[in-house]
Amino acid sequence: MRAHRKAAILLAFLMLATPAAVPAQDRGGIPTETQERMQQRFDYDLLWNILGLFGLLGLFGLKRGHTEDSYHPAAFE
Repeated sequence: MRAHRKAAILLAFLMLATPAAVPAQDRGGIPTETQERMQQRFDYDLLWNILGLFGLLGLFGLKRGHTEDSYHPAAFE
C-alpha cells in the first residue's frame, strides 16, 4: 500500500511537472484575439487592483463608531 501511494504521488508530480506538448498552429499570419490583446500592452491588472483597493477601503465604513451606535443614543424619559 505504501509503495502504491508513493508511485501515485510520483506519477501525479510528473504529470504536473512536464508541460504538455502543444503543436504549433500556423494561422497564416493572422493573430488570434489573445495575441492582439497582448500586443496592446495595456495592463488592466493595475486598474482592477485600484478598484479592489477602493472596495477594501469601503469596508472601513462598516466599522462601528462606538458601543451605542443607534439613532437615539440615550433613552427617552
